[in-house]
Parts: sequence; structure tokens; C-alpha cells
Amino acid sequence: MTDYQPAQWQIDQTHPHHHQDLVEGLSGLVDQEIGYSFIELGLIRDIKLDDGKAHVTMVLTTPFCPYGPEMLSEARAMVEKILEVPTTIELSSEYWNPAMMDPELRDSDWGLFP
Repeated sequence: MTDYQPAQWQIDQTHPHHHQDLVEGLSGLVDQEIGYSFIELGLIRDIKLDDGKAHVTMVLTTPFCPYGPEMLSEARAMVEKILEVPTTIELSSEYWNPAMMDPELRDSDWGLFP
């Protein structure tokens, strides 16, 4: 298995005081098919805050996830609620892989990967 690839959020460098609120809020959003949060799965790859606007980059566990549009919308709305600024969201061109998720989940027997 590839080494753990935690997301590197730009907001952690520019506005670190928002980190915990973002993690807590986004942890409440769950991939309906897999049953784990966006944070546990490593779906939120970047969050930037600049000039009174936020921008989120996100991946989905599969390219044609049937819940994808809803998940993107939920993430945008949650970040906008927490940061209280207009927020845009972008689907990343990178593909999700298990190395992006919480290492404790990867090591458990949760059924998606052997």
C-alpha cells in the first residue's frame, strides 16, 4: 500500500485557526455508499481562503460516483457556513486512492480493499 498522503490545505498556512472547525464540520459529511466521512476518506484535498473567498478542491472515491454532485454541494455549503465567505468547489483531476484515507481505516477490515 502506498504511504499515507494527507491533504495539505493552504488555509492551514494562511489561517490556521480555522483548521479544527473545518475538520469537525467536514467530518459530519459522510459518503453515503461507503459510510465514512469526507475527512476520514481524505476527499477534501485543499481549502484556500483568499480575498474574502474560499476555494475547495475535492476528489471522489470513484470518477462516476452517483452521489458526487450532492457531495460536492455539501462540502461547499459546509465550508461556506464555517468560514462565512462565498465558497467555490472544484473536482480535482487526481484520482482517489486508499493512501489518501485515514491510516487506521486502511488497516481495518472495512471491505473495500483487501
